[in-house]
Amino acid sequence: MPHSLHDLLDDTLAGHRLTEEEAVRLLRTHDRGVWEIAAAADELREQKVGDVVTYVRNQNIHVTNICKNLCGFCGFGRRADDPEAFCDDLATVREKARTAVARNVTEICLLSGVHPDYTLDSYADLISCVREVAPGVDIHTASPDEIVWAAGQSGVSTTAAIERLRQAGLGTLQGTAAEILVDSVRAVICPRKCDTATWARVIREAHGLGLRSTATIMYGSCETEADRVRHLAVLRDIQDDTGGFTELVPLSFLHENTALYRAGLAPAGATGREDILLVAVARLFLDNFDHIQVSWGKVGTKMAELALLSGADDLGGTMFCDDVSVDAGGEGADYLDPGEMQRMATDLARSLRQRTTTYEMV
Repeated sequence: MPHSLHDLLDDTLAGHRLTEEEAVRLLRTHDRGVWEIAAAADELREQKVGDVVTYVRNQNIHVTNICKNLCGFCGFGRRADDPEAFCDDLATVREKARTAVARNVTEICLLSGVHPDYTLDSYADLISCVREVAPGVDIHTASPDEIVWAAGQSGVSTTAAIERLRQAGLGTLQGTAAEILVDSVRAVICPRKCDTATWARVIREAHGLGLRSTATIMYGSCETEADRVRHLAVLRDIQDDTGGFTELVPLSFLHENTALYRAGLAPAGATGREDILLVAVARLFLDNFDHIQVSWGKVGTKMAELALLSGADDLGGTMFCDDVSVDAGGEGADYLDPGEMQRMATDLARSLRQRTTTYEMV
């Protein structure tokens, strides 16, 4: 390992592939070296994608908050008998999709709890009904955990389940339900979700079938820096083999309304230093990813702009609705106007461009 931080960053920019140990060292930086790491990541971002800041015009449709998992980090999920539980019928989903089409979106994200009664047919019907009213829109849905559940409910393989959903109109897969891909952490924060190996297997199957997906990391709960890097290493290994990830989406843990925080099992989310370093180190470590997104709904627009100076190049989507972040305590997490995105990009002397889900420019 190089003796100094400066040497390590120089070597990385020259093509050295960071080891997990080196990446952990970077994440544990607490002094002004944070800015050196951010500057190196920003330089690499410029080399890879130039000075364009991208976004997708999308809408989230939350179908149900009834969930079998009820993860401790989530403020959204409810039991079926909870007075706040809801489950939209297909007619309601169609109407929400029509609203999205009227807003000229290119992507509709179907989001929901993993309803204990849902089968593969349920997911296929949801996707089909959106496809009917939004034929030219990318339907972005179905995390690996949902695919595992749907396949198990219907007695088919996960590969067969993915094929069925693609036939129904699935465009791209959500790389969510990843949280932290370390089973000892998953046992605390999401014990009812599929394990790391299963998550990775389903993502590889989807990529093998020609479907692209996002990759996510949910950080700031009870994991260590080493856990965060191990997660990134799982993603890097998959990307080496498949090239199927469109981007990394870092999701900063929102603690306010979560059981994990109330039980004293997690701190009050990531700090600003951790937000900056996660983006920057991800850019430096994930040498096979072109795009790093900043989730403005999780960190706020001011921190999002700093992240764009630290290796991120994408502002995600307009969303129009993000009940998951709002329910967890995220203020202003439901819509970001492209005009505000333009203001942020202009402030950094960069240009804003609208993209599709798979990063073609609109």
